[in-house]
Amino acid sequence: MKVAIYPGSFDPITNGHLEILKRALNIFDKVIVLVAVNDQKKSRFSVEDRVAMIKEAVEGDPRVIVDSSNGLTVEYAKKHDAQHLIRGLRAVTD
Repeated sequence: MKVAIYPGSFDPITNGHLEILKRALNIFDKVIVLVAVNDQKKSRFSVEDRVAMIKEAVEGDPRVIVDSSNGLTVEYAKKHDAQHLIRGLRAVTD
């Protein structure tokens, strides 16, 4: 099974994020959307709210797992046997 992690703050999740997720699901069997917790950043939404928004946006797709973590993504990947990372590209102005 090909498992990928899509880490980010998702504050909030956008249509761009969902498009990347949709494309990733054409490649991977399972994608873990990992909400990164960074106490150094001021977020608009709580971690719980961001997780709930993502779960609602993916409409219960069994291939998508939504989770959060405040540790290193690589450590999370090892625990969940994920071999791939998904990342979007940002504009220079972002």
